[in-house]
Amino acid sequence: MGIRRKTQQVITDEIIQQKICIIRGHKVMLDFDLALLYGVETKVLIQSVKRNIERFPEDFMFQLDGHEFECLRSQIVTSKKGRGGRRYLPYVFTEQGVAMLSSVLNSKRAIQVNIAIMRTFTKLREIMATHKELRQKIEEIEKKYDGQFQVVFAAIKELFGKFHVAGKPKGRIGFHP
Repeated sequence: MGIRRKTQQVITDEIIQQKICIIRGHKVMLDFDLALLYGVETKVLIQSVKRNIERFPEDFMFQLDGHEFECLRSQIVTSKKGRGGRRYLPYVFTEQGVAMLSSVLNSKRAIQVNIAIMRTFTKLREIMATHKELRQKIEEIEKKYDGQFQVVFAAIKELFGKFHVAGKPKGRIGFHP
């Protein structure tokens, strides 16, 4: 049994959704999260991108500024600059940038991860569209009926307020065993 096998983590929609954040009004994924999913070092991912920089215009990929990174740093644990950590600000990739990564990273894992990420972005778009349509329909119905249904409509609106952008109920804050 001298053969060493790498265990490949199953990448679920939920894992990918947790790594998607909104920065500058765009749904993006951070370079280090993508590198982790693709199974490469962040440095390798960025080097591949820089060798093919013409494929990554600013609406596909951009570098965070110091303030954005500090906001992220407060939400995630990162090492301090100069102590084994990053020496540059992270890059983020929009959906189109993630799609373009498939042409830069040529491994079976990269292809499979890319497919999973694209499906998740599509699913998020569908969820957002469904919520908008449902909200519009409720508002239309609300206009048709008089005050007797105001309590029902208020309860429905309250339920809408309890949902995240991704359409999932808010989770508990803190450590979960």
